[in-house]
Amino acid sequence: MPTDSILVAFQGVHGAYSEEAIRQHFGEAVQTLPCNSFEEVFSAVESGRATYGMQPVENTLAGSVASSYELLLDYDLRIQAEVILRVRHTLLAPAGTALAEVRKARSHPQALAQCERYLARHGIEAVAWFDTAGSARDLAAQPEPNTAAIASALAGQLYGLQALDVGIEDQPFNYTRMFVLGHSDPPPGDHNKTSIVFTLMHQPGSLHGCLGEFASRGINLTKIESRPRRNKPWQYYIYLDFEGHFREPHCEAALMGLLRRATMVKVLGSYPAASQPVDERNGNL
Repeated sequence: MPTDSILVAFQGVHGAYSEEAIRQHFGEAVQTLPCNSFEEVFSAVESGRATYGMQPVENTLAGSVASSYELLLDYDLRIQAEVILRVRHTLLAPAGTALAEVRKARSHPQALAQCERYLARHGIEAVAWFDTAGSARDLAAQPEPNTAAIASALAGQLYGLQALDVGIEDQPFNYTRMFVLGHSDPPPGDHNKTSIVFTLMHQPGSLHGCLGEFASRGINLTKIESRPRRNKPWQYYIYLDFEGHFREPHCEAALMGLLRRATMVKVLGSYPAASQPVDERNGNL
């Protein structure tokens, strides 16, 4: 399918980091659909209004995106691919503004926190805004003296703002893991991951037995996380990622074994694994 005929939904306004991830994965010609919420992204894909959705699920600094995992459970969409985006915060201002003139910087509170030392070093006051790309859009629409925005380089390009400094985040290993959501199951490739969610029997050794189905077959687990069940206090969903495709015989056997031990199992998708990010200072994450 030509990329210019693909419509990919994302949460936020144009210039959001999720839109940057869309362009990284699909190319510059792809069409994008801004949504007001994560649930609207899922709904747009489920209804066919969008071909795919780009959904952040985890950040190396902030951890898992809880609502993303709840929506993966609630909707019957399948993970098509994994995308890892290097988050580079850019200080943006109207053309003609010099870095020395900036006294305030607007952005989402999380982005401001990730640039805290940079802002202190330059004597810039942090001003909370609802969204990173939104702060750039609003500044471009209504410029204010001595005021900048912190957002993606893409937001600066889209809204005609000047990049005063690039890569201003305090920690260089700031990566966001995202899922491409759709309806079909991608065929097995060279390097695959599978994401599942399951629930346990309330008895000693239950989790040990479930995980043993993978260990006994030499299947490497890449993520395991428990999240509360909303309708059953003090009970939990277990989200698990492992290397391999569910159609591979050893993975299929592990899942069949898990089905005998767990009270519920849902496969969220098997998909091509993204290349692991690299710490630019010493060659590994």
